[in-house]
Amino acid sequence: MLDYPALRAVAAVIETGSFEKAAARLNVTPSAISQRVKQLEERMGVVLVVRGNRCRATEKGEWLCRHMEHVGMLEAELLTHLPALADENEDKGPVALHIAANADSLGTWFLPAIADYAKASGFMLHVAVDDQDHTAEWLRQGRVTAAVTSLGKAVQGCRVTALGALRYHATASPEFVQRFFPEGVTPEALASAPSLTFNQKDQLQAEWIKQQFGRAVRHPSHWLPSTQAFVDASLMGMGWGMNPAMLVREHIKAGRLVEMIPKTPLDIPLFWQINRLTADRLSPLTRQITETARRELVQSSPKIQL
Repeated sequence: MLDYPALRAVAAVIETGSFEKAAARLNVTPSAISQRVKQLEERMGVVLVVRGNRCRATEKGEWLCRHMEHVGMLEAELLTHLPALADENEDKGPVALHIAANADSLGTWFLPAIADYAKASGFMLHVAVDDQDHTAEWLRQGRVTAAVTSLGKAVQGCRVTALGALRYHATASPEFVQRFFPEGVTPEALASAPSLTFNQKDQLQAEWIKQQFGRAVRHPSHWLPSTQAFVDASLMGMGWGMNPAMLVREHIKAGRLVEMIPKTPLDIPLFWQINRLTADRLSPLTRQITETARRELVQSSPKIQL
């Protein structure tokens, strides 16, 4: 039989980042939390919590937290139909759903979709941000229940839905283009023109160059880990970068930004992957996300790899 007080203790430590805060949430002493976590780890023979200034979960600990997330959803659903079962002396707090998305989706179309769901459901949404090529790994590790990802092949234990493609334009200020590309955009000119890169995982600029010229080109780059900073830096002439069409459309119309090479967008297909155990229960979230995506993303019917 599962020791749910111990499971809740582990989940609370990971959620809050410390044994003291977990104790306050569960209305017990820090020593009680520590004892529950230690006994569970000894029973399982694995470390669940990495102790530190901010405690974090091991991979096994992440899977345990997702289990408690599922349990919380089941209990919340049950209590709506049978409120008399609720323990007035136990305050478990609202259920937290952990999902992952890429920064550009979060900065454009994704936030309106989850905001409507959060207001209607009462769940707390904990959104992790990573590159769209890497969010699927969060699912594999059990760190999130669902994710926006560029992976069309279903992660084991997940359902996958095609959302459409997030369109990017290679953009820069007119002054930047005049300075670095007076003879047009060429591999030689790109090799000396500063670009903008989100982080070490960001390959969009390299993909666009390869799409245009059929080969890789080494190019200098500033690193700016912010979707809005990408747009602002482009406007200020700091470099050229791949900006979501939604964020630069008006700037292009007004002439504040120009496409490096006209009519050469880069479309990145996106998919919604969600754990099968919660997929039916979270169907309103999936519906909200897919409906918003179909309005805001480019719909080119990408193939799903089963």
